[in-house]
Amino acid sequence: MNAAVHARAERKTSRKEQILQALAHMLETGPGARITTAALAREVGVSEAALYRHFPSKARMFEGLIKFIEDTLFTRINKILQDDLTTSQRCEKILTLLVTFAEKNPGMTRLMTGDALTGETDRLRARISQLFDRLEAQLKQVLREAQIREGMKPPVSPAVLANLLLASAEGRLVQFVRSEFAHKPTEHWEEQWAYLAQNLLQPFNEEAADPSPYNF
Repeated sequence: MNAAVHARAERKTSRKEQILQALAHMLETGPGARITTAALAREVGVSEAALYRHFPSKARMFEGLIKFIEDTLFTRINKILQDDLTTSQRCEKILTLLVTFAEKNPGMTRLMTGDALTGETDRLRARISQLFDRLEAQLKQVLREAQIREGMKPPVSPAVLANLLLASAEGRLVQFVRSEFAHKPTEHWEEQWAYLAQNLLQPFNEEAADPSPYNF
């Protein structure tokens, strides 16, 4: 690649990033507002036609932000799973990552809760649903491995418990958006997690537990 072509490629990448950053900023500073391409173009300082040279549609712009969310969360989750941690510590770190990411990225949290997707294509809502399905599946897998790794047998199935734990964290995101970012997702999270871990993630005596097999 010669210098001129390389420079054009860098400018194109930089402009795409600038558009996505502007979109995230508008989502953060306009809670409840619907983003138009005209307003986004003004925010970036370009024409609407210039926006469409980088993204064929507004949906693709949203998808760019969703991809950033996915890449950030699951790259860090993979690192968490590589560490020698207990089941409780793994679940805590995964869920704390979720609420901390949300707090640091209010605009993207509007995407994660679906608040910013009203009137947008169904494909975007499906993508967000898949994101949370992946998070829940990861928690479920961690809990499934608990009995093998630690002799831990929680009082309910891994599927039920994973759903409950994720719902506890996801609810913090919903409250954050509903309060227009006033109620921070990490507020009281440490105490709430301690309660959840104490009551749901302590090792159980297998003989004292319900002997019926779980439907994994």
